[in-house]
Amino acid sequence: MKYTLSILVENQPGVLSKVVGLFSRRGYNIDSVAVGATEDPTMSCITIVGQGDDYILEQVEKQLNKVIPVIKVRSLSPDAVEAELLLVKVGCEAQSLAEINQIAALMKAEVADVSKSAVTLRFAGEHEKCDTLCDLLRPYGIKELARTGIIALDRG
Repeated sequence: MKYTLSILVENQPGVLSKVVGLFSRRGYNIDSVAVGATEDPTMSCITIVGQGDDYILEQVEKQLNKVIPVIKVRSLSPDAVEAELLLVKVGCEAQSLAEINQIAALMKAEVADVSKSAVTLRFAGEHEKCDTLCDLLRPYGIKELARTGIIALDRG
């Protein structure tokens, strides 16, 4: 099963290394990790998405709570609001630019940059929608791709 952890930590050097090292030492894989400052500049939020059963999730939570700079660990519900940022550069010729623009409009992606040989799109949305956009653009030739990883908040 997929799980999403929201980890509130002190905003100081080395904290991410400690948290990720805990997963590494236990042999647990991380599917996605994203870190950013919170409304309080002295704290950061680390969002980690991984795979594992209830036992693994419980063990990870217990171990994370022992890490000194960790303030709070929460397992987010499956219906949490999630988003990911995607930048994708697609090779395009003049005749395919209109088709790429149609795909961008359909998916509500923004055109971030246009050159003679490529167009770069910016898209923020659910992980699956990022995958869909990539699948739609693949026939045009994806030159470069960057994804942020998932960030999430519980509803309500």
